[in-house]
Amino acid sequence: MKIKNKLSYGMGALFGMILFLGLVSVGYIVKISADTQSIYDNNNNSLDYARNMLTALETIGTDDAARAIFQENLERQKRNITEDDEKDVTRKLELHYTEYIQTGSSLLLQKIRTDLYHVMSLNMNSVHLKQKMIGDMVHSALLWISVAALLCLVVAAIMFFRFPKSIVEPIKRLTNGILEISQGNYQKRLPVNSNDEFKMVSHSFNKMAESLEEFKAGSLEDILSAKKYIEAIVNSITEPIIGLDKEKRIVFINNEALNILNLKREEVLGKLAAEISLRNDLLRRLIKELLNRDTKKEPLKIYADNKESYFKAFYIPIIIRGEDKEQENRGDVILLRNITEFKELDAAKTTFISTISHELKTPVSAIMMSLQLLEDKRIGELNGEQHQLSESIKENSERLIKIIGELLNMTQVEAGRLQLMPKVTKPIELIDYAINANRVQADKFNCHIEVDYPEKISKLFVDSEKIAWVITNLLSNAIRYSSENGRVVIGARQPDSNEVEIFVKDFGKGIDPRYHESIFDRYFRVPGTKVQGSGLGLSISRDFVEAHNGKLTVESELGKGSCFTLHFKV
Repeated sequence: MKIKNKLSYGMGALFGMILFLGLVSVGYIVKISADTQSIYDNNNNSLDYARNMLTALETIGTDDAARAIFQENLERQKRNITEDDEKDVTRKLELHYTEYIQTGSSLLLQKIRTDLYHVMSLNMNSVHLKQKMIGDMVHSALLWISVAALLCLVVAAIMFFRFPKSIVEPIKRLTNGILEISQGNYQKRLPVNSNDEFKMVSHSFNKMAESLEEFKAGSLEDILSAKKYIEAIVNSITEPIIGLDKEKRIVFINNEALNILNLKREEVLGKLAAEISLRNDLLRRLIKELLNRDTKKEPLKIYADNKESYFKAFYIPIIIRGEDKEQENRGDVILLRNITEFKELDAAKTTFISTISHELKTPVSAIMMSLQLLEDKRIGELNGEQHQLSESIKENSERLIKIIGELLNMTQVEAGRLQLMPKVTKPIELIDYAINANRVQADKFNCHIEVDYPEKISKLFVDSEKIAWVITNLLSNAIRYSSENGRVVIGARQPDSNEVEIFVKDFGKGIDPRYHESIFDRYFRVPGTKVQGSGLGLSISRDFVEAHNGKLTVESELGKGSCFTLHFKV
């Protein structure tokens, strides 16, 4: 039977039971209501008439109105005879009343009262009898309604347990079949012995299962071949590579990665990377960096193949676009790129720059000493043109000394030989040093330096020589990038009890927001800048500040100047 027919028959049976129970209940209620109304309309009316006549009988001998009342109620009683003996009693009552009107005998009054009491007695007995009949009828109604309700309840219970099962059972079989198919049991089949809609569904399901079974049998060899092909490609990659799924389970790893991790393939494939990392420091660092992608990642120093090597880790998410065109992260690939050659070249470059810088300091110092002797008047006066040439040589020599100093500082940072000698220092001491170092340059550009310093501020525990160098460099840049007759503000502030800030603010042309991060790169210069420089000052300044666990930031807008701020924890 089709589901549509089952639902129709079930709803029809339910409607029939409700209709049957309603008709039985309404029938009994209507009958009981009619009998009750009959008692009121017939017997109660006779009782009311008799009581009215008894009342009128008290003054009937002297009051004509009483006679009229009596006569009216007597006529009503004659038209309301409902009991068997009530007609005879009413006739006697009328006869006795007629004789009383004619004779006025008091004996007849007594008979009239007796007749009235007899009428009332007949109706009272009838009321009691009918009430008993109604009570019996109520019990009978309750019995039949209960029987009807019980019958409906039995039918409903049968439908409740049988009807849903007849619909749910095929769906349950289909659901179980789909679950087994999803788990790879392509031999699952559904019975095709019903005549409802599920016959077609079961037939389609079995056909699908057969197709999947054939596909599995035919494509398993292709899948295994493709898997071996992919494994061969992964192992042919000369750089270590590790593949993880969404649960951070290792799904593939090449021989290079196994070599540097000092692990075996059977120990890691299909295992959670977090569990393996508990006994492998290198893998633990890789997983930690993978989970914290935003952190700055330093190259890995690994001892493998009897030599010290450097690797740069790259973490590549595996993104798959679903049918709904939403991207889903299905895992990650960890790729380790061998940068040992570049590290060695960088070290050679650093050594070369350090050597050249030291070698250049000697001839430049000799040039500066010769300039001092040349400017000494004891060996002769210089004419105007000679003096101008001497100042040009001196200016360029000082610039060259500054560049050499920056190169030496850079090589210290790169080589990891930066040594800090911190001591307790007042921020105003660092600011005064920078102002004094740049006073000649400020006078040259006619730049006014303003100091913004609070009355109370915490002291710093820093290497005063290096931080003073940073502030001096920032103040020198601010003076050079300010217009003539401009002003520069240098100062300190303490936004909270745990931090002290030293800032240098100018009101020049500002820096395009696109270059706010690039200006801290080595050798970078903002396009269109005319002021000469090596492009190392800001890079070295940030390195010096970060070596103190501080930060160097910039706030700048075109046409509104720039503000460089050093942030230190106290």
